[in-house]
Amino acid sequence: MSQETPSYGGQAVIEGVMFGGKHINVTAVRRKNQEITFLEVPRSDKSWVVKLRKIPLLRGLVSIIDSSAKGSKHLNYSAESYAEDSAEPEDLAKQQEKAKKKEEGWSLGMIFGVAVMGILSFLFGKLIFTLVPVFVETFLFKDAFDNYILHNLVEGGIKLILLLVYLWAISQTPVVKRLFQYHGAEHKVISAFEAGEELTVANVQKYSRLHYRCGSSFMMLTIILGVIIYSVFPWDSLVERVVQRIVLLPVVIGISFEVLKGTNAVRDIPGLKYLGYPGLWLQLLTTKEPKDEMVEVSIASFNRMRELDAAIEAGAYSEASVSGGILDPAKG
Repeated sequence: MSQETPSYGGQAVIEGVMFGGKHINVTAVRRKNQEITFLEVPRSDKSWVVKLRKIPLLRGLVSIIDSSAKGSKHLNYSAESYAEDSAEPEDLAKQQEKAKKKEEGWSLGMIFGVAVMGILSFLFGKLIFTLVPVFVETFLFKDAFDNYILHNLVEGGIKLILLLVYLWAISQTPVVKRLFQYHGAEHKVISAFEAGEELTVANVQKYSRLHYRCGSSFMMLTIILGVIIYSVFPWDSLVERVVQRIVLLPVVIGISFEVLKGTNAVRDIPGLKYLGYPGLWLQLLTTKEPKDEMVEVSIASFNRMRELDAAIEAGAYSEASVSGGILDPAKG
């Protein structure tokens, strides 16, 4: 019998996995010496953020921006661990000293700066991905037909092609391929947990690397729903079309988030489960089958997150932030 699934979310990072629980975000990274180290950061959501997360349509944009901001520190931790393990012995001491000074000097302003960069990176990337297809479609098909809805459909097709080509191209690089393998491991762990399985490597590996609540599914929905939403509002010029896309972008993101939640809610209903299939198909590119050691890291991150979540709820854990915990792989 499946367990009730809390609002846990995962994210693949370089050589590791980050899971976000109700109270804490935990990143687990496999080091070169085979130890698994953790970065543990309480969520500490502001009251106004919690309130905004409950408002339909608006909560999608808030959740994505919030995730981009918080994910930056976890990505930095993972990248720094990877760089440290890849460094030559003579450079390692310098890197460790630099990292120590950085941690000691980590101020509210620095945290805010990293968060802002994470948010701006997401918004800039989304804006570019939204506008480039508009200019390409206008250049290639400006005089092909007069119906603006047909132009919107072609624009959506161009956007989908660009997304698929981009994902395929980056997946050919060794680093991104491993990132996508960890992405697959994260999905497998969540699926195994939802099914009520004991989280062992053998059990987790039985499950699909595809999952309905994935950000990849969200990307596909923004393309499909974008065509529909943009077609409600006619335009007469390129400038009007561009302005319209910018103004409606938050609307597309908000509605796509709600539809993603909806498709996940009805995935076990015969016939309705197919609504989430376009997103699952895209995950064939954004996830890869993980190795056993990757699944082990994902399990470690998920278990540590649940352990700390439970401790916080029981009042046994109250530190503002903890990093550097080590799991002995031999003990599990």
